[in-house]
Amino acid sequence: MSNLYGYARVSTKEQKEDRQLLALTQMQLSLKNIYVDKQSGKDFERPMYMRLMKKLREDDVLYIKSIDRLGRNYEEILEQWRMLTREKKVDIVVLDMPLLDTRRGKDLMGTFLSDIVLQVLSFVAENERKNIRERQREGIEAAKVRGVHFGRPVNPLPRNFDKTCRRWASGEMSGRQAAKLCGMPASTFYRKGKEWKERKMRKRR
Repeated sequence: MSNLYGYARVSTKEQKEDRQLLALTQMQLSLKNIYVDKQSGKDFERPMYMRLMKKLREDDVLYIKSIDRLGRNYEEILEQWRMLTREKKVDIVVLDMPLLDTRRGKDLMGTFLSDIVLQVLSFVAENERKNIRERQREGIEAAKVRGVHFGRPVNPLPRNFDKTCRRWASGEMSGRQAAKLCGMPASTFYRKGKEWKERKMRKRR
């Protein structure tokens, strides 16, 4: 008699797997047969996935919510699909895509259609991830243009910074003396002082 298993994955520990678990339990799966990983799918060194692989036997059925739970790119998804269906000889049911149910159509045509649908969906999933990364990059660039700063908050300059920079720029004192007067490391003062000079030059143009 075949056993029924489920696999769920979220990319970070902060993400919730509730939606995937709800879909899997609706398939009458026992909670002890549902394996959950909370880490990136960039490789398959995932403890629960590896434990599941050891459990699966021929004719068992593996349920997943969506095809991208098997991997993070086109090649990995196809590799895992073929390993599961052809080497381990288990059936896979993708809940988000009823066409990807290897229990149906085990003849040549059914297998051919499953392979075609799988390749198309894997390609779409990978492209969507690339698009998300590109949108994130563009969003960060746009935010920088608007003056949004990322990383550690910038410490405010001391009140005497502008006056001290004027004296330093005029040669009245050295950079180290100016830095000490502002209570700043010399390297920080030189960097901020250079930015101050550039701003002054732009205003004069």
